[in-house]
Amino acid sequence: MTAILEIKNLFASVEGKEILRGVTLTLRQGEVHALMGPNGSGKSTLGYVIAGHPHYEVTQGDILFNGESILDLAPDERAKLGIFLAFQYPVAVPGVSFANFLRAAVSSVRGYKDRARAEMARTGQLKEVGSELMPMRAFREELLEKMDRFHVDRAFARRYLNDGFSGGEKKRAEVLQMAMLRPKIAILDESDSGLDIDALRIVSDGINKLVADGMGALLITHYQRILDYVKPQKISIFYQGQVIRTGGPEIALMLEEQGYGWVEEHLKEMANG
Repeated sequence: MTAILEIKNLFASVEGKEILRGVTLTLRQGEVHALMGPNGSGKSTLGYVIAGHPHYEVTQGDILFNGESILDLAPDERAKLGIFLAFQYPVAVPGVSFANFLRAAVSSVRGYKDRARAEMARTGQLKEVGSELMPMRAFREELLEKMDRFHVDRAFARRYLNDGFSGGEKKRAEVLQMAMLRPKIAILDESDSGLDIDALRIVSDGINKLVADGMGALLITHYQRILDYVKPQKISIFYQGQVIRTGGPEIALMLEEQGYGWVEEHLKEMANG
């Protein structure tokens, strides 16, 4: 079954300030939908709301995953359904190795931890430490295979999560997370931010491989350049908390030529007309 994420007339606020103002958008597994807009337009907020960040309040509308509302689900429950958020600024976690973090995340998303809890509840017996995790040998084999496929240095596994990582290393680490977690739908919040041209090509290649494997991607960006490597089926302009226009590659080219100033003029004309 092809997963479908539907955002319907979504309004959301933070600390009483309305950010999203009636967003309607559909994303299907295996497709790329680019969301382009200037700073402060609410693009990142949309990603956080989809992922279930508790700081944001949905005041109207709905988010459906395969026809079922996910508004009442916690972030980890949404992740288990197959929703992933790649952060614009991934957080460093000193003291936690990348491999240990990934093993814990994979074990949670794939149900190892839930099965271990259910077994303990059934038998009343405590299991040995680590029994709720994906078996180490299977995890290591898959991790190394994915690191090679997605051009991630194997030394990453021993480093602390994002600690001392360059911008390109952080983005490649998130591509590896997606490869291991196998989300159905990923929200990629400015995956091109802070990347030089070589890093951009590697990250874009990883995204394209994941999409070819069946992942759907909402690609949030300011600029045309990543769209030279990751080709979206649809592009939407996001401005002042709403989708202004949706189309094909011509949308990105128009923005590249005219910038975002014309969007504000377009909105004024609509209001006056």
